[in-house]
Amino acid sequence: MSKDLTKWVPPAAPVGAPLKGTYIGLERLDADVHAADLHRAFSGHDALWDYMPYGPFTSAAAYHRWAKEMAAQSDPLFYVLRDQTTGHCGGVASYLRITPTAGSIEVGHICISPELQNSAAATEAMVLMMQWAFDAGYRRYEWKCNAANLASRHAAQRFGFSYEGIFRQAAVVKGRNRDTAWFSVIDSEWPALREAFSAWLAPSNFDANGTQRERLSDLTRLVRANDDPALRG
Repeated sequence: MSKDLTKWVPPAAPVGAPLKGTYIGLERLDADVHAADLHRAFSGHDALWDYMPYGPFTSAAAYHRWAKEMAAQSDPLFYVLRDQTTGHCGGVASYLRITPTAGSIEVGHICISPELQNSAAATEAMVLMMQWAFDAGYRRYEWKCNAANLASRHAAQRFGFSYEGIFRQAAVVKGRNRDTAWFSVIDSEWPALREAFSAWLAPSNFDANGTQRERLSDLTRLVRANDDPALRG
């Protein structure tokens, strides 16, 4: 039986209001404010751009031009990840394919510098973006990536996204075929995921060296409707 949505009200589109957590703050991208520090964080790590339709950037000026172009758009709407401890910018992520009439929104263009990778701050950034979407009234939160990008597929599953399949020959990126892996979280799953994120981010989940006691993927496993078959075994 289909869900009755006669009283459902489509959510507002995001406008880039700041999102703040314990470890990370998210600010709407402003090239003049953020580009130089972001280029510093990304510089020398060209592999970050392997699955992106842009980059690597040969100079700070080239990155500034790209950031200025992206900052002028509302879809994708780019956020900058600023480490609350160091004050440095260490990554970007965006909302895209923003479709309020369907209650659907995607997170993508995620690029995390080595200084933030595998950190509680980077995880919290993804949690804050998901939380905003469901608190705003979105019904579906999407994650898509190049099917060859197993690191991104691992990340999606870790965050509780359910695998939905592969769109074959979905695009041509940098002269190469791209099959696209699709994942989603829906609104009925959000309360359980919110509890999982809260438990993982709690200070008690980390020892004196900052090592996690319980893995987030273990906490989100029971929420996921489908696991990615490429990650089994």
